[in-house]
Amino acid sequence: MSITKEAVLERLKTVNGPDSTGDIVSLGMVSEIFIADAKVFFSITVPAARAQEMEPLRAAAERVVKSIPGVAGAMVALTAEKKGGGMEAPVPPRPASPAARPSAAARPAPNAPASQTSGKRGVPGIASIIAVASGKGGVGKSTTAVNIALGLAAIGLKVGVLDADIYGPSMPRLLNIHGRPQTVDGKVMRPMENYGLKVMSMGFLVDEETPMIWRGPMVMSALAQMLREVEWGELDVLVVDMPPGTGDAQLTMAQQVPLAGAVIVSTPQDLALIDARKGLNMFRKVDVPLLGIVENMSYFIAPDTGKRYDIFGHGGARREAERLGVFFLGEVPLQMGIRETSDSGEPVVVSRPDGPEARIYIDIAKNVWNRVNEERGGSEASAPSIVFD
Repeated sequence: MSITKEAVLERLKTVNGPDSTGDIVSLGMVSEIFIADAKVFFSITVPAARAQEMEPLRAAAERVVKSIPGVAGAMVALTAEKKGGGMEAPVPPRPASPAARPSAAARPAPNAPASQTSGKRGVPGIASIIAVASGKGGVGKSTTAVNIALGLAAIGLKVGVLDADIYGPSMPRLLNIHGRPQTVDGKVMRPMENYGLKVMSMGFLVDEETPMIWRGPMVMSALAQMLREVEWGELDVLVVDMPPGTGDAQLTMAQQVPLAGAVIVSTPQDLALIDARKGLNMFRKVDVPLLGIVENMSYFIAPDTGKRYDIFGHGGARREAERLGVFFLGEVPLQMGIRETSDSGEPVVVSRPDGPEARIYIDIAKNVWNRVNEERGGSEASAPSIVFD
């Protein structure tokens, strides 16, 4: 049975707006409705001054939509707008469902202590989280993120990957994972797995060619669910492949999540480094430790002659790291094998583990993990953990 926007709107007309002044549809509070794979996504615009008290309204809207025959799930976010048209700070995501919350006995896991950051607590079982970010797209951030994750696994760590790029998820293709996540009691999702990594991505929930046309609060609601309503189990580290740029999703995650640190990916040329500086400055402004910079597409070795070419220049990221006082994590060559293995869903660290490119990524992963331990004072037990609150 197909689900139509009209049917969703009819059901939402049964939900009263603030102070019972009318239903939320006639009051113009419901955003454009997006339907994919029997799941319904939309946001509700509420008065900015009263956003915190509108959770019951949001829950009621989600409940009536889920009751429509054929609807497999609903994702509803609150959004508040200033009268001038600018966006308020995103409304905190709703509390996790009882099934998603750990029991009292499970909560004080030794490798998932409460964060030292006021008002933030850790996800039980996840010891630390690393954000892999870039100031712009097209610099190979996702390929770098997945190979760093595999490099961390290669040195014996239990690793998960959260694909936080809602608009352009890459992990299903990079890790050759197909299908839909299973659920626990119909509420908490089990992550997908391949190559020893636990993975969650919007790409598992909607078709690859489906465009995600969402505003910031809906993106943050989706990220919150993919993080805290997933049965991650025990992980030493969760690698987050951040969206490119320095927009609302990046800033909000950096502000709300006690990150163990951020890795910035850039290419050597000046234009890319300008954008990389923006990413570095954003994390610094919100007090996220900078683990270092990776220079991707650093140089090219001709396969026939062995001659080296610096197509995009060389050493720019290293010089920038030195100038800014940031650790330089390593340089990755522009190499056909890296591109081919990424496109085929067999990243070079697992498909060619003894090759020189895999060794580069594993060395970068070691540098990243050493920096994480340095930032947390060398103590395994003091690693920060995260959750959206």
